[in-house]
Amino acid sequence: MENSIPAVKIFACTQSTELANKIAYEYGIELGKIIFSHFSDGEFQPSFEESVRGSRVFLIGSTQPSSENLMEMLLMIDAAKRASAKHITAVIPYFGWARQDRKDKPRVPIAAKLVATLLETAGATRIITMDLHADQIQGFFEIPVDHLYASTIFLPYIESLNLDNLCVASPDMGGSKRAHLYAKFLNSEVVICYKQRKKANVIEKMDLIGEVEGKNIILVDDMVDTAGTLVKASEIMIEKGALSVRAVCTHALLSGNALEKIEKSPIEELIVTDSVPHSNINSKKIHVLSCAKLFADVMHSVHEHASISNKFLI
Repeated sequence: MENSIPAVKIFACTQSTELANKIAYEYGIELGKIIFSHFSDGEFQPSFEESVRGSRVFLIGSTQPSSENLMEMLLMIDAAKRASAKHITAVIPYFGWARQDRKDKPRVPIAAKLVATLLETAGATRIITMDLHADQIQGFFEIPVDHLYASTIFLPYIESLNLDNLCVASPDMGGSKRAHLYAKFLNSEVVICYKQRKKANVIEKMDLIGEVEGKNIILVDDMVDTAGTLVKASEIMIEKGALSVRAVCTHALLSGNALEKIEKSPIEELIVTDSVPHSNINSKKIHVLSCAKLFADVMHSVHEHASISNKFLI
């Protein structure tokens, strides 16, 4: 029938298979079958092993470097388009390359815009993602973007800690809006760190705006990469009299010696989601909350043309 509801198929990019399995379980269907053929020079080719003709296809994969992760998503979108899928939704829990969302000096790319163009050109008809590095990246797309917030997952956990004298902190000026939203929900005060960098991932100076003495601090950020900013912020806050410091970061990239830094830092707990795979992490300080149910619920709403506004706590 012309107006029949299309079947739903969920497929996973290689690096996001574990999360995709959780999402498919929460959604209530099995993960679709796909294989990747590899050539000796490193080239690869995805192949759907079941029909997607006329289906609503959800392709799940974060696009953090290496660039193969993004390339996988692009090739899968193209394959779904050429196999006559009716709707192609790229579910990108962590939208990589998002830190390059503007020209901060001459003769540099705007990588986030380029990635948006590539996804659309490949054939994506919708994007579902979570905690973009900059909200305005949604405007780089000419297709619908469902931008989810991990606060839906984090805030109930923070409340369950029952911390007295709670104070929310942003490790930099760019995250002040996020910190204020958390603080409003938790009815707490806000402090902000002001940092200056010599170059990427290298902090030259950091100052604290606000009072932290006698407070239990929740540092809030969208990602933790080298952990330099979080560790430096936690050290300053403990020096200024904070009782404890916990950090909430949606995307746990944890590159280089980030784990070692966190282990040696005053941070009592780093709370993250499973938006990127980190099965090799072995640290008692790191607490992982799954985002699978949030994505599965939103995918259900998208398929049923229902509102997703009830998925936002702040």
